[in-house]
Amino acid sequence: MAQPSPTGYEDAASGVFPPFDPTYFASQLFWLAISFAVLYILLSRWILPRIGSTIEERKDRIADDLDAAASLKAQADEAVKTYERSLADARAKAQSVAGDARAEAEREAAEETARIEAELASKQDEAEARISEARAKALGEVRNVAADVAASVAEHLAGVKVKKADAEKAVDEVRS
Repeated sequence: MAQPSPTGYEDAASGVFPPFDPTYFASQLFWLAISFAVLYILLSRWILPRIGSTIEERKDRIADDLDAAASLKAQADEAVKTYERSLADARAKAQSVAGDARAEAEREAAEETARIEAELASKQDEAEARISEARAKALGEVRNVAADVAASVAEHLAGVKVKKADAEKAVDEVRS
C-alpha cells in the first residue's frame, strides 16, 4: 500500500486533471443537470419575470412619457398660436387706437386752426374798420388843413381875407 502523502493529495502525481478524468464524468453530468435545472427554474420563475416586468414597466413609462411630451408639445403649439393671435390682435388694436388718436388730433388741430382763423379774421376786420375810420378822419382833417392852407395862401398872396366856409367850399370843388 502506498503511503499517504503529507499534503493529502494522492493523485497529484498521476498528472490527470480531475475534471477531465473519465471516472468522474457521471457525477459531473448529474450535478450539471441538477445545477442547470435549478438555474433554469430560478431564471424562468423568478429572475426573468422580474426583468420582463421591469422592461415592460420601462416600456410603458417611456410610452407614457412620449404621450405626455406629445400632449405638452401640442399645448405649447396651441399656446404659441394663441400668443401670436393675441399679439396680432394687440397690434391691430394699437394701430386702431393710434389711428383714432391721430384723427382726434387732426380734428382738434382743425378746430383750433378754424378758431384762430376766425379770431384773426375778426381782428383783421376790426383793424380794417379802424384804418378806414382813421383814413376818413385823416381825410376830414386834410380837408380842414387844406381849407386853412388855402385861406392862408389867398390871404398871403392876394391879401384877401377868406372865410373858413368859403375855403372849405373851394377845396370840395377842387376834390370833385
